[in-house]
Amino acid sequence: MTTTVDSKKRIVLPAASPGDVFDIQRHGEGQFVLLRLERPEPKARLTRAQCLQAIAAAPLQPTMDWATLRGLTREL
Repeated sequence: MTTTVDSKKRIVLPAASPGDVFDIQRHGEGQFVLLRLERPEPKARLTRAQCLQAIAAAPLQPTMDWATLRGLTREL
């Protein structure tokens, strides 16, 4: 298969799909090898219950109420 590079240094590969990732290896002068890398599986999203549980277990939680904080930070 023969292909040409465009002005932006791109090559069109007929067997490639959009989003494919390739590792380019140089083997000597003028020889390049493209290895298609496997796409990682997308991480599963948290459910609403898991999100609420993570928020409740978060170590950074305020120890004072909003009225006290407002009184400490507002100018009189």
